[in-house]
Amino acid sequence: MSRKTCALAVSAVLLSALSASAQPTRIKQFDAWGVYSYGKGSGKSCYVLSVPTTQLPTNVNHGDNFFLVAPQSGASPFMPQAIMGYTVKEGSRITLTIGNDSFTLVPKDHAAWVRDPAREPALVAAMRGGSDMTLKATSARGTDTTYTYSLKGVTAALQAVRNCR
Repeated sequence: MSRKTCALAVSAVLLSALSASAQPTRIKQFDAWGVYSYGKGSGKSCYVLSVPTTQLPTNVNHGDNFFLVAPQSGASPFMPQAIMGYTVKEGSRITLTIGNDSFTLVPKDHAAWVRDPAREPALVAAMRGGSDMTLKATSARGTDTTYTYSLKGVTAALQAVRNCR
């Protein structure tokens, strides 16, 4: 399965689970980050997930927003992605900042991935070493949004997800 197909499959599973009221199973919570599984047997997928601690502007409906990291095989052991509660503006870029590091994500509908997959390990390393991360996006309606995620517990969650079966 190609990298893009795998990313779209993870997004589709999460979005369909959320919209169909099927609930992923939380295996364990590590501060702001939880380890989750969905499916059974060979169809089981595991990932770590967090929700924003702040959402701006405060006067709009943001929907459900998540940042997740799924284990994968290949050059990068983890695939980070943002799931937005709204459609992101077509052709826009999402900026993710952790300390002095900045990463560009490319959106498609409600999800976004690191523009340069070779930067995924650097993003995960920055997450492990940071205290929080800020994501800035623009909705299809043109609303500029900002989300802050706590990174407390992400290192332990990433270690635990490797053992998810």
